[in-house]
Amino acid sequence: MSAQPVDERVDETTDGIHPVDEKLPALKMATTGLQHVAAMYAGVVAPPLIVGAAVGLSGTELTFLTGACLFTAGLATFLQTLGIWKIGARLPFVNGVTFAGVAPMTAIVASAKDKSDALPVIFGAVIVAGLLGFLAAPFFSKAVRFFPPVVTGTVITLIGVSLLPVAFGWAQGPNPAADDYGSTTYLTLAGITLLIVLALRRFTRGFVKQIAVLLGLVVGTLVAIPFGVTDFGPVADADVIGFPTPFHFGAPQFQLAAILSMCVVMVVSMTESTADMLALGEIVKRPADERTIAAGLRADTLGSALSPLFNGFMCSAFAQNIGLVAMTRIRSRYVVATGGGFLVLMGLCPTAASLIAVVPRPVLGGAGVVLFGSVAASGIQTLVRAGLEKDNNVLIVAVSLAVGLIPITAPEFYHAFPETAKIVLDSGISTGCVAAVLLNLVFNHLGADSREARDVTHPMEAGEEIVADGAPCVP
Repeated sequence: MSAQPVDERVDETTDGIHPVDEKLPALKMATTGLQHVAAMYAGVVAPPLIVGAAVGLSGTELTFLTGACLFTAGLATFLQTLGIWKIGARLPFVNGVTFAGVAPMTAIVASAKDKSDALPVIFGAVIVAGLLGFLAAPFFSKAVRFFPPVVTGTVITLIGVSLLPVAFGWAQGPNPAADDYGSTTYLTLAGITLLIVLALRRFTRGFVKQIAVLLGLVVGTLVAIPFGVTDFGPVADADVIGFPTPFHFGAPQFQLAAILSMCVVMVVSMTESTADMLALGEIVKRPADERTIAAGLRADTLGSALSPLFNGFMCSAFAQNIGLVAMTRIRSRYVVATGGGFLVLMGLCPTAASLIAVVPRPVLGGAGVVLFGSVAASGIQTLVRAGLEKDNNVLIVAVSLAVGLIPITAPEFYHAFPETAKIVLDSGISTGCVAAVLLNLVFNHLGADSREARDVTHPMEAGEEIVADGAPCVP
């Protein structure tokens, strides 16, 4: 095999170190790590706020639960980026509370006779689901050979497109039930933030260009002050020091129905994490092979199993940050590990956590358009080399995108299905991923022309390997 493909994929620095393993100067590490935290903060705090409100927690307890989720997200990020033993993909992944668990967790709360038992029941179910997922990780990872570019490109595109409605929702304001939701003030702030990020990306260079999103969030927040949108109340009300006391809400309880529902969520989470790892592997030019995916899934599931100890929920890789990596081209996992350190500190210092909370939702929405759009663009780049000149692959992409977009374009499409089924079906990333894998099997692995199709969609599938950073990698 020629050396050219290896050079394209390894893309080493001048010191012979892969950019994923590069350690940047301290200031750059800190600012870019904080940028990752800013990109995913809203996604981490939303689930505990929703579940905590359903339980009826007081403001103090709600703050505690949110801080606990930030703390456990930081620990899970350490597991994923730095890794121990065979745990951790060692890619620039931020881990945090998966939103896929919100619906079943609120269902558990609604079914609880005593609301004070709801969180212990949720924690017990997450522990069991996490441990079972940890055991299943090496078997689940074997599906990597069924993810050629035609599949990964479709899934990456779906990840970006599925996240865009989140950015649009942020742009309209903090409260969908409020009269001013979607007002010109909120949309103007989102537009200003978007223009700031674009201007910084276009007219600056080097370090400033790389932290354009973070600077956009800071400037956007300052611009929002005269509009009366920026609220510094969380900073004034927050405690300086606070530790997530283990089992603060009570010892975990184990109920079969809750465990089954969270196991379904775990399968969904593992499917999405596999797709995210494949996507990020392509972006950072270190393709995620079976071993990497197994290690990454172990980090996800072990982080989830340990999270309830400190009153946190199920953890998963955050797709939002893939867009940040794609846009800034800063691929160092140590940058993301630094972000994990900030998450831990925010979990231990509510005042620090509240600083990020000051950023208005419309400002986050304006920056989110760039971040999430970058993910979709990366998926399109992957599809370019997926052999779309073949009709079979065009059909795979067309139908998979259509299936994956159903929850976005027709949110009530699956309203008649059981709640357990809707956990999976309402995740466009998961349904689109499953559709792409199955269609790829039918069109490119079964039948007389399957060999030719596989050669186009996945030229390495025949067993040829390339070497990146001393380890065999199968794209």
